Amino acid sequence: MPSPFWALHAARRPLLVARMRIAAALRKFFAARDFVEVETASLVVSPGNETHLHAFATEVVAPSGTRAPLYLRTSPEFACKKLLAAGERRIVEFARTFRNRERGALHHPEFTMVEWYRAEAPYESLMEDCAAVLGAAAKAAGAKQFSFRDRAIDPFAVPERLTVAEAFARYAGMDLATMLPPQPSGVLAAAATAAGVRTAADDTWGDVFSRVLVEKVEPHLGQGPATILYEYPAVQSPLARPKPSDPRLAERFELYACGVELANGFGELTDAAEQRKRLEQQMAEKERIYGERYPIDEDFLAALAGMPQACGVALGFDRLVMLATGAAHIDDVIWTPLPAT
Repeated sequence: MPSPFWALHAARRPLLVARMRIAAALRKFFAARDFVEVETASLVVSPGNETHLHAFATEVVAPSGTRAPLYLRTSPEFACKKLLAAGERRIVEFARTFRNRERGALHHPEFTMVEWYRAEAPYESLMEDCAAVLGAAAKAAGAKQFSFRDRAIDPFAVPERLTVAEAFARYAGMDLATMLPPQPSGVLAAAATAAGVRTAADDTWGDVFSRVLVEKVEPHLGQGPATILYEYPAVQSPLARPKPSDPRLAERFELYACGVELANGFGELTDAAEQRKRLEQQMAEKERIYGERYPIDEDFLAALAGMPQACGVALGFDRLVMLATGAAHIDDVIWTPLPAT
């Protein structure tokens, strides 16, 4: 039987103190840039509508005994966008977030997500924010490098910027631009098979894309400097707005360090009708695969009509602390992790 967390606390304490210092440094970082720190609700009517994210379900019981379903949020995104529609312009949240079916060295069912938004700003401004956040975290932790397993980066170096198409060409030998939807999934699957990635007959386009990304691309990202991987396929970006010059692509990026995905950001989609269509597609796919679906937050869709053009990014705070301290497991940087199952 694994030792309970309290038996290991003394060894973990230096990492947890570093966590405290990094959190303080990031709060100072955002305050200096005129961000308002918000606290949105963890209990929500819809936990999010991405196919492969799984929520914890609960219910609210009124004094009369009436019951209504609720969920623990998988992200504060919908609530933060409602605040943008209400008039906020720069916001940040250190959000306690919950995802079911996720546990491992880089996953914990309850974790902290630092999510921030800029109204009337290009999404490239978030890339600059992410680079500065790495340096601020490293300075707070007294770290000259970030490390995880056998990989390391210089957190003070300017991140490499690499399009998804460039990464697929470099690391998988694939010309992704010729395989984007509306090209059928079989075109991508054939190229993936040639690159040594196993596919199945019932794979969707997104299934194949994700497998190539995980197996062929991600292991090479964030070594030396961090990597900003950008211009994801629109079909893989249900909450992001299309790239104006090529709507097959989205204004979306991910930040990688030491082969670990740290952040996911994008220019926000504000077309309510298009957003509804995408969320319904995600839930139809979720029902097909997992036999369940979550409700759509109608208040969120209504808020999009009054939301300014904006960009937002979510960063895994626990992972950031892991890399800054050299921790081997996410449990080591959480004050009271769940027992291993």
